[in-house]
Amino acid sequence: MEKATFGGGCFWCVEAAFERIAGVEDVTSGYAGGHVEDPTYEEVCTGDTGHAEVVQLTYDPDVVSYPELLEVFFKVHDPTTLNRQGNDVGTQYRSAVFTHSDDQQELAESFIETLEDEGKYDGIVTEVEPLDAFYEAAAYHQNYFEKNPDDAYCQATIPPKLEKLRENFEAQLKA
Repeated sequence: MEKATFGGGCFWCVEAAFERIAGVEDVTSGYAGGHVEDPTYEEVCTGDTGHAEVVQLTYDPDVVSYPELLEVFFKVHDPTTLNRQGNDVGTQYRSAVFTHSDDQQELAESFIETLEDEGKYDGIVTEVEPLDAFYEAAAYHQNYFEKNPDDAYCQATIPPKLEKLRENFEAQLKA
């Protein structure tokens, strides 16, 4: 098993997408990229801790590769909006790839370069940096969409992402 960590706006949205990918064994919502040790959700929401809301995946590389995870990540969020995803605004919602190895760092940077060369996006702002620390979010944030499918925020933001996931990655979805 290997790990991957992505920040693409609200962690509830990114978590809901990756939970459906075959080979992803665990998705944990949390925080990375900041300067405060073990921050709370409320602290991260101020934008003062420097953290991004992220999901950390535990995945089986024999079932899903890191480049495939990158492909999903870039399809389910907008990598061209600085510190914003939809109505969620602030540095905590930035687009970021936090790498666990030099290989992941190189793959992520190369993947972004290819997307830019192909003209698939206009001005990717996704940060790519080594993961320094990951702090798990409180229990009520874990599997949030599964536990709160009727939440107004979830209903407005997550189903369109899941539809995009089905349209683009049907073969990679869990049965």
